Amino acid sequence: MANPSSKATDPGSRELQTSSTSPGRAATSTKSDDGANPYEPQVMGFFKSVGMHDPNVENYSSRDFYSNLLCNTLKTHTVRRGHVTCFATVTPAVANYFGGLHGGAVAAIAERVAIATTRTVVGEDKEIFLVDLGMSYLSAAPKDAELIVDGAVVKSGRNITAVSIEFKMKKTGKLLFTSRATFHNSPLAKL
Repeated sequence: MANPSSKATDPGSRELQTSSTSPGRAATSTKSDDGANPYEPQVMGFFKSVGMHDPNVENYSSRDFYSNLLCNTLKTHTVRRGHVTCFATVTPAVANYFGGLHGGAVAAIAERVAIATTRTVVGEDKEIFLVDLGMSYLSAAPKDAELIVDGAVVKSGRNITAVSIEFKMKKTGKLLFTSRATFHNSPLAKL
């Protein structure tokens, strides 16, 4: 193992740290001494150029940014035993390069709705673990579209709960995405 060497920098500097990994090669770190990312201006410039710039980007640097991003997209409509219905809006924050709902955002929303749906039949005395999440992308959801996200429990047993999620256009009822989630239910440990 080679001894690490670094450039002499002051603590407030944004210069990259380099360390030798083998003779003639150097590995580059993407964080500076102050923890800031030196590539942030280029990334933000790219987002601006494709129309995805958000002036409130500072709000997205929190530890649980994922929750805040989805909570601004997803609104609960109805909750009853074994069934949850939500409304989702395709905002620029969850849109892909082409202006449609990003596939990762579809999966994240499906996961959140599946968890909520599972919790309607599995009590708080049990932990749930996502075992499988299957997605079918049938059609694109355009920017600013309103979607209805329906989650329904297909089967719930002592240890396994299966949930089906459908994404439909609010105006037309057209089916856009489907998802199947399987959860393992296990009792909380009593120590």
